[in-house]
Amino acid sequence: MTDSKTAEPVSSPSPADGLPAGQRLAALLAVLMAVSMATLATAISNTALPSIAADLHTDAASSIWVVSAYQLAIVAALLPFASLGDVLGQRRVYLGGLPVFHLAALICGQAWSLPSLAVARFVQGLGAAAIVSMNLALIRHIYPAALLGRGAGYNALAVAISFTVGPTVASLILSVTSWHWLFLVNVPVGIVALVLGVRTLPVTSRNGQRFDYTAALLSVGMFSAFIFGIDAMGQGGDLRVVAAEWVFAAVCCALLLRRQRGHVAPMLASDLFRIPVFALSAATSVCSFAAQGLAFVALPFLFQHNLGRSQVEAGFLMTPWPALVAIMAPIAGRLADRYSTALLGAVGLAALACGMAALALLPPDPSVYDLGWRLVLCGAGFGFFQTPNLRALMGSAPRRRAGGASGVVAIARTTGQATGAALVALCFALSVERGPALALWLGCGFAVLASVASLLRTLVPKPM
Repeated sequence: MTDSKTAEPVSSPSPADGLPAGQRLAALLAVLMAVSMATLATAISNTALPSIAADLHTDAASSIWVVSAYQLAIVAALLPFASLGDVLGQRRVYLGGLPVFHLAALICGQAWSLPSLAVARFVQGLGAAAIVSMNLALIRHIYPAALLGRGAGYNALAVAISFTVGPTVASLILSVTSWHWLFLVNVPVGIVALVLGVRTLPVTSRNGQRFDYTAALLSVGMFSAFIFGIDAMGQGGDLRVVAAEWVFAAVCCALLLRRQRGHVAPMLASDLFRIPVFALSAATSVCSFAAQGLAFVALPFLFQHNLGRSQVEAGFLMTPWPALVAIMAPIAGRLADRYSTALLGAVGLAALACGMAALALLPPDPSVYDLGWRLVLCGAGFGFFQTPNLRALMGSAPRRRAGGASGVVAIARTTGQATGAALVALCFALSVERGPALALWLGCGFAVLASVASLLRTLVPKPM
């Protein structure tokens, strides 16, 4: 029997130099379609919560489980699926997640009660975890190393566009039919993505290890308890309960690290964090997404409660940020293939910090122009950072650990966003009136920390 800690990686056919141009386009389309649907599943459901709550005869607080069940499943399952991708091959895990995601979407569209919808959303989140934990690993196999930044840029573009159009798509669907179709529209797109993926995605390498089910359970326990603790803290829950959840998460983390000590492909990717560029890039990602999470939760309150804008106006005012991310992502991706990703990321994050500081210093009655240029600066800065950072994360990891690296990317993004959202709640607890400004200043601080972490990568010696 093969020793899971010492076995050499088993290579299956994998194009080290990427796919031919024609096949590359179709394979990239298959990946981006699925990633876009997974992103839209979050963006559109937020907008539909009031309609869902009214139709299912439940209160607003309970309806949040429609979103929470999906997010919890993604966070809890990301690392196990990333590890499974290294064991079985990223292609298999990705193509396995697609039908789960879209069959669950079909069940969501037929849901008859809040519990049935929440359960279906949890299953959909499991499918989404398989997709988002593998997408960057697959892009690394689709694109040659010299063009990896371009591939990462297209991925960031797809995510940014999905976030941008999500509320608009939800509003259009709800204006002509019921909320059920928010989920049902995923099904035909999923069929196309699955057919394209089966035909074009490359056969990816396997590392020859056995899947560690105990480690997977410890990972699920760690991240579930951590996220529950963050949510409870942000909602003003009992600090003893929050502390107990975080202690449980720490114990699971310690047991997981102990169990996988010396493993050639640990689930928590402790081997990758020994690579300085990878560790700094992950820290940059967590801080930057915490900054974005703080802004995206605080700004609607700033626009509506402090500035007296309507809900529709607030939605349009938010658009420049993700729109500029979408515009800058492919541009930064091409630059990342030629210039230092550390410097590009530091410049983008410095612009993000300046934009958030400018938002915190808004005059009492700002014009649309006053708001617009600040949001454009934030979006351009975030978009300029994101793709080079993705390239640095994926490019610094060994090819056989692409699944683990892709999982870290997704975990860093989700953890940062959840932390930012919880900190907004704390800011409002300190001051309802000044809460949005406090959150924006805190986000500015996170952006500065991320810029410094990105700049520190220039001090890391390049491998010989």
